[in-house]
Amino acid sequence: MKMDDLILVSVDDHFVEPPEMYKNHLSGAMLESAPRFTSTNGVDAWVYGERTLPNIAMNAVAGRPPEEYGFEPTSLQGMRKGCWDVHERINDMDANGILGSVNYPSHAGLDGSLFLGHPDKKQALAHLQAYNDWHVDELCGAYPGRLIPLGLLPVWDVEETAKEIHRLAKKGCHAITFSDNPARKGLPSIHNAHWEPMWKAIADTDMFINLHIGSGNAPVHPSDESPIEVWTTVFPMAIAISASDWLHLEATRKYNMRISLTEGGIGWVPYLLERSDFTHWRHKAWTNSNFGDKKPSEVFREHFYGCFVDDQHGLANIDAIGVDNVFYECDYPHSDSVWPESPEILWPSISKMPEDVINKITHLNAIKQFRFDPFHYMPREECTVGALRAKAKANGVSTDPIRVGGAAKPIEDGEKRVVTSGDVTKLFTRAA
Repeated sequence: MKMDDLILVSVDDHFVEPPEMYKNHLSGAMLESAPRFTSTNGVDAWVYGERTLPNIAMNAVAGRPPEEYGFEPTSLQGMRKGCWDVHERINDMDANGILGSVNYPSHAGLDGSLFLGHPDKKQALAHLQAYNDWHVDELCGAYPGRLIPLGLLPVWDVEETAKEIHRLAKKGCHAITFSDNPARKGLPSIHNAHWEPMWKAIADTDMFINLHIGSGNAPVHPSDESPIEVWTTVFPMAIAISASDWLHLEATRKYNMRISLTEGGIGWVPYLLERSDFTHWRHKAWTNSNFGDKKPSEVFREHFYGCFVDDQHGLANIDAIGVDNVFYECDYPHSDSVWPESPEILWPSISKMPEDVINKITHLNAIKQFRFDPFHYMPREECTVGALRAKAKANGVSTDPIRVGGAAKPIEDGEKRVVTSGDVTKLFTRAA
């Protein structure tokens, strides 16, 4: 196998929602009360009730040179059009050799928590359902062989949550995003019987659960003065706490749930499994934890999936994780993404693997778990990195860097701005 023969399906990308997204799905008072896009002095924002989300992109920096990275841009004009235009997104996917993509929300929050915080829950439900309709019917519906639907849930009402799961399933959506720790959002913990209707609906519809980093648990930054790279380095590993929590959730086994630990990497997984097995062996007599006749590591491999952009240590130890339990992700358009060179960065880490393993972690595992069949829409030979890039070249897709200025520029006196954990915490506080 050569690099150009790869077929890549990314289970974690992000889409910046276009300004008119609600207009085809709401009318009258519900449209008037829905999130609305505003632009003032070159700064775009979404306004929802009393809240203003001043940064619509949250790190949508694809195509920018690294010195312009930051929590920029603050307008659609400051980013590649592929961040918010579905047709240009497909072009950018082609240029990067990416066949399929799962896209998380931007202004709505990784788990739809924007609607959770709205005081009028009748409005919030209508707005959330409109978001789902736009996402499934317009965004993913425009390219059903390329974009994989991902639904939001009205988690403030578990009965409505169960109904929305069934509604999404009827629309052909087989995956939902959920907070990795709803207790952090003021909701009952995952171990509370409150969620039983949701678990049952997930089982009844064979829905795939996606837990994105930052949707609940987050790393504690040592201090507001700590360099931002301290926080950025450990951010993915915060989901290891969630992995242990969900691993000990009885409903995971009772309802045979399938769970993605999205954007968390995989290098830490072997140790978590080793530690889980040791802890269960040494402590189960007094903790009364119950994994039946299995080890926690065996339960993990039956229900959990790790995701990686480039994780050489994790891939070198993939047998300890499970070749069926790993997904590839691109993370377009965020700064961890290596667009448009994803295949070049990935290939050295997997080129020595058996071809069947390469195929599993690059696309077959995702196709299976997300109930996604791209080959129904495109011949397999047109789905490879080489074929997609040839199409992008024929269509004149440019990957030239764009320079528009941003928060990471040197300040006027020529010194470099030091970005601290406190800076980013303030940004997240404003957007949360």
